[in-house]
Amino acid sequence: MTDFGTVPNRTAATMAREAAGRALADADLRAVDVGMVFLANAFAGTMHGQESVRGQAWLDGTELAGVPLVNIENACAGGSSALALARTAVAAGDVETALVVGTEQLSHADRRRAVRAMIGAMAQDRLPELRREFGLDDDSSPFMHVYARYADEYAASSGATAEDFARVAAKNRAHGAANPRAQVREAISVEQVMAGRPVVGALTVPMCAPIGDGAAAVVVSSAPSPRSVELRSCVVGAGVRGRAEQVVADTAKRAFHRAGVAPGDVDVVEVHDAASPAELIALEQLGLAEHGEAVALVRAGKTGIGGSVPTNPSGGLISRGHPLGATGAAQIVELVEQLRGESGTRQVDGARVAVAENAGGYLGPEPAAVTVSVLVR
Repeated sequence: MTDFGTVPNRTAATMAREAAGRALADADLRAVDVGMVFLANAFAGTMHGQESVRGQAWLDGTELAGVPLVNIENACAGGSSALALARTAVAAGDVETALVVGTEQLSHADRRRAVRAMIGAMAQDRLPELRREFGLDDDSSPFMHVYARYADEYAASSGATAEDFARVAAKNRAHGAANPRAQVREAISVEQVMAGRPVVGALTVPMCAPIGDGAAAVVVSSAPSPRSVELRSCVVGAGVRGRAEQVVADTAKRAFHRAGVAPGDVDVVEVHDAASPAELIALEQLGLAEHGEAVALVRAGKTGIGGSVPTNPSGGLISRGHPLGATGAAQIVELVEQLRGESGTRQVDGARVAVAENAGGYLGPEPAAVTVSVLVR
C-alpha cells in the first residue's frame, strides 16, 4: 500500500500504480503473470469527473494495460468486495492470479466536494427523509450523525460511555503512531480525545476517521509461495432497509463457516472504525465478544497489541486513514503482514488466524454493504 494521508499532489492513478507495483514485487510477479485486475474506487466521478472506465484509464501506459479489468464501486466496502470477486475468479479456475487494487483521492480544492460525494453513498430518493431524520441542512454529510446514533443506542444497551469511545480512539492512535504508512501518527490520551472538538452527540474529532488519499493492492493466486497467506473466505453481505442491524453478524457467520474456523480462533482483527464506537459494535457483531462485553475488553486494555483480542493494530480507519476504495484492501495488507510476522513494533505475537470487517454506505439502520474476510497462516 501507499502511505495514506492528504496528498493533493498525487492522483488516484499514480497511487494505484504504486500500490499495484508494490504488491507484484512483494509476490515476486510481473504484470504478465496477472490474469485479471479488480479495481475499487468510490468517488472519482464526483471528485474528479472520472465516472467510468477508471481502472482502464488509470493503468493505461503501464504493463497492466490490456489485462482484463473490472471496476468495482461498493462505497467504503469496495476494496474488500474487489477481493471477494478476485477470490471467486481464482477459485473458479478462470485465472491463476488476480490483482486487487483499491484507490481513492478525496483531496480537492473544493473541500465540500468530498461531503457531497459521501452523500452519494445513501439512497438519493430518500435524502429529504434522511435529512429530516438527522436534522441536517442540504450541505451536510449524515454519516457522523449515523455513527452518533449507533453510539447512543449501543451506550443505552451496554453501559458504554463517551470515555469508552475515547479509549478506543486513544488505543488506535497509539497503534497508528507505530505505523509508518498511517495518515495520523500522533498518540494522544483519553483525556485529549474527550477534549477534542465536538462533532455530534458523544463524538469528538479524534473519534472520527479523517478524509484522506491512498491506495492498497493485494495479489490473489492459486499458486502460493512460501510467504503466502491463505484467504479462507471473503463473504459479501447486503443490508436491508428498515431491518434491525444484523448484516455484519450474518455475514460473519457465513465467513467463519466457510473458513472452517470459529471466532474464538481469531488472533488479530481489523474492523471498520469510521467512528470509534463502531469498533466495539463490530467486535460483538463478529462474535469476538458477547453483547456488552467489548466495553469490558477495551477498559481492561485487551483490544490493544498484547491483549487477548488485538484490534486494529494498523491504527484502524481513525489513524491509518480511510480513503474509501482502498480501505478494505489496506485491512488485508495489514493482516497479511501480521500473519507473516512482519509488523515490527505493531506485531501480534504468534498470530495465525485473522479477520477483517469492512462496511460501506447506509440504508438505515443497516450499512448497505459489508464484507468479512478470514485469513489463515
